Amino acid sequence: MSISFSGIPHEAADFYARLEAENTKAFWAAHQAEYLAHVREPMTALLGALEDEFGAGHAFRPHRDVRFAADKTPFKTHQGIFVKAAPAAGWYAEVSADGFRHGAGCYHMDAPALGAFRQAVDGPRGGELEGILGGLQDAGWEVTGDQLKTAPRGWSRDHPRIDLLRHRSVSVMQWIDEGDVVTSPALADAVREGWRDLRPLVEWFADVIPPE
Repeated sequence: MSISFSGIPHEAADFYARLEAENTKAFWAAHQAEYLAHVREPMTALLGALEDEFGAGHAFRPHRDVRFAADKTPFKTHQGIFVKAAPAAGWYAEVSADGFRHGAGCYHMDAPALGAFRQAVDGPRGGELEGILGGLQDAGWEVTGDQLKTAPRGWSRDHPRIDLLRHRSVSVMQWIDEGDVVTSPALADAVREGWRDLRPLVEWFADVIPPE
């Protein structure tokens, strides 16, 4: 049975503020019911409200993989949701102590995906991606992503699109600062509108990244 979406309550940000101060298994055990009621269920309901247009998605697990991490805190300090549209690419949203933000991009590209991305950037489709990202930046979206500090192997530092070629992931994000929107059913419409604006970016990655 699906849960109707009524917004992300203020208690979600408050939960993460307290988790940041005490990121322990003991805190989690004592407050897991709050996480489920104020974070997990509303974010899952948001996915359900958007599924008709963007497809089914999933909420990420709250536990961190600390096996090879210097930071051993056991829990993530945000709750993300993701709708996959292509290998490693799709729409995203998260809530944290800082608030709510949404976006899209291509994340964690493996070697074949990264190779296809760079070949596309090197060709005519690279200009198309530059135009998409430039338009989104002009509209107030922030373009980020994991980048190499130098040129990738086999590419000149003088390449006209070297900044794009250095990317190992591309993320386009925007905060929704209006508290009255975030905590109400209107958030689903705001995210839907934002994800629609990001559709050309997602479709670009879907076109150039080979299927898994």
